[in-house]
Amino acid sequence: MRRITTTLLAGALIALAPLAKADEGMWLMHLLGQQGIDVMQQKGCKLTAEQIYSLNQPSIKDAIIIFGNGCTGEIVSDKGLILTNHHCGYSAIQQHSTTEHDYLADGFWAMQMQDEIPTPGLTATFLVRIEDVTSKLLAAVTDQMDEKARLEAMDAEGQKLAKAASDGTHYRASVRSFFGGNQYLMLVYEIFTDVRMVGAPPSSIGKFGADTDNWMWPRHTGDFSVFRVYADKDNKPADYATSNVPYKPRHFLPVSTAGFKNGDFTMIMGYPGSTQRYMTSSEVEQTINIGNADRILIRGIRQEILLEDMLADQSIKIKYSSKYASSSNYWKNSIGMNQALKRLRVVERKRENEANFTKWVNATPERRAKYGQALPTIEHVVSSRAELQHAMSFYNEALLRGTELIGLAIRFEALEKLLADGDPKATSERAEGLKGYARAFYKDYSMPTDQKVAKAMYRLFCEHVDKKFQPEGFVPADQISTHIDNMYGKSMFADSSKLMAFLDKPSADQLKADPAFADAKLVMGKYRELRTALEPMAYDMMRGTRLFIAGTLEMNQGKPMYPDANFTMRLTYGEVKDYYPKDAVHYDYITYLEGVMEKEDPDNWEFVVPAKLKELYLNKDFGPYALNGKMPVAFLSTNDITGGNSGSPIMNARGELIGLAFDGNWEAMSGDIVFENNLQRCINVDIRYVLFIIDKYAGCKRLIDEMTLVAEQPAATKATPNGKQRKRK
Repeated sequence: MRRITTTLLAGALIALAPLAKADEGMWLMHLLGQQGIDVMQQKGCKLTAEQIYSLNQPSIKDAIIIFGNGCTGEIVSDKGLILTNHHCGYSAIQQHSTTEHDYLADGFWAMQMQDEIPTPGLTATFLVRIEDVTSKLLAAVTDQMDEKARLEAMDAEGQKLAKAASDGTHYRASVRSFFGGNQYLMLVYEIFTDVRMVGAPPSSIGKFGADTDNWMWPRHTGDFSVFRVYADKDNKPADYATSNVPYKPRHFLPVSTAGFKNGDFTMIMGYPGSTQRYMTSSEVEQTINIGNADRILIRGIRQEILLEDMLADQSIKIKYSSKYASSSNYWKNSIGMNQALKRLRVVERKRENEANFTKWVNATPERRAKYGQALPTIEHVVSSRAELQHAMSFYNEALLRGTELIGLAIRFEALEKLLADGDPKATSERAEGLKGYARAFYKDYSMPTDQKVAKAMYRLFCEHVDKKFQPEGFVPADQISTHIDNMYGKSMFADSSKLMAFLDKPSADQLKADPAFADAKLVMGKYRELRTALEPMAYDMMRGTRLFIAGTLEMNQGKPMYPDANFTMRLTYGEVKDYYPKDAVHYDYITYLEGVMEKEDPDNWEFVVPAKLKELYLNKDFGPYALNGKMPVAFLSTNDITGGNSGSPIMNARGELIGLAFDGNWEAMSGDIVFENNLQRCINVDIRYVLFIIDKYAGCKRLIDEMTLVAEQPAATKATPNGKQRKRK
């Protein structure tokens, strides 16, 4: 088989100066020396590629972690101290909250190291190395294979390589696809499982503005929380134990209190989750009209019900705060994305690009043979799957995720099979595992709330999903209220004590007779049928996308190209910068604490300001963190980020921490699909506000003393906030 793909990629990745668009790009770390370090240095970066990413020497990449399963964090001390976003730590904060100790409402600060709270299930993952294994995987396939066989062969080879890389070590390895299956990299990780909660501001600071301000600028949110990685005595990963000690990192980020100005160089390293920059016009239309539209409708209705109960009952608010925040974040994202995609004419612009691609393909017989079916294949799949995609949206959003009782009952399908097989040992083990899951489930569950949601979700499903895609025998629309009341009144899944009693002595007959389990099986049976129908289309789409991206890379040889985000470590560079969102409107690049006071509304839970914060503001008691007598809160940069980058460090030209990335701006919500050079902004919490809250608001100065602060000042001047000052030369 010809190895042309690897050659194309090399050409596309190496020739990266000048950039096609200022500050666009989520660049792969191991190619930094080839990709963009020269351009970065031209823009003001003072670091070498080796100082940013190195296999043999400590480098900045050693201070960047995957925080939990979907965010980024950074190490900021030689004792494994982590900074990340408040919304990234939110589920952990909620996990430890009770009505007696409501850390969401009141905040939490461990005034001594022994007060730091173990958080089961929370992990900190460090990248060890990256290896290009494209040629090894391509050697496992032939041109005669269909897409399914091709993927299976490459997956098997990838698993073999990952196993060889991790056997005999405590590392974990995985092989990931890039550029739509045209490049493969192996990533090796070290995962720490003892991560403890150290500090979090109250939600009135960490979520100030909540849903109203989400994705908006100007922003005044102190979106940060503090955790710590613990290790065994040999500095290796270990499950929680009282004998564990703070982790000693290979590198930690110094913290700059010197500030910055408009136009200063910035860079962000982190784990962007997913972008679709190579999406075609037909895919964009389907995203607008099906994926986003369905999500906006379903989540909007569900969230109204949740919020009503949350505002009426503090215990329900604690239980559902994390669920609500997670749902609302992507719901509002979908609203903004649809508006931006339409306003910025993204479909039309994609069509123009596709016309140019088609013209290039048709210029030679070789290109027509290789890439001629790429776009027609994608367009055919998009058209063919539209009805199914719409139905699947409602299965996922309304029933499987939206109705919690159904989601819980589905997990018991495997137990049903074990009971039928008559394997007592396996049945007992499964039942014990389900007990653990159920305990966690009921801790954050309100049956009456879920019952209200279920009625709304079932109605939506019946109204919007064609009968041919509904499960046979699904409850008629005019019987939903009675059906739901009966299900929640009789199902053991609606009552924790009944379910636990069942799991002590599981019975196949009792499980089959349960109304919630019956609905769950009905839903999952049809869902699997529809998913099976989509499978061949999915393989066709993969093939069309792979060829389209390969052709795009070849067509753009010599121009900067980068793969879509896939939750692997990337670097993005840019600058601190203001912007003009529309005619006659200008947004400055920085906000201050006075903006918090301007937004204060004691009658609106989103804009309540803590009394102590007001006191500090009125007394101008900002410590050494103020700028010209004002307390900075948040700032803008042009860095290219997306979900997963939350909590990422934004650094200055010397690799010093100046803030934490936590959001994007409303005017460029189409950014996952197309980068908008003049509009796209990354919203960051200023590190000086973080330090101010930790020091002056919380009084937890021990954390400040643990960090290495860097300040611009003459040699003989007043002391810095801690004993670890470094002065720049």
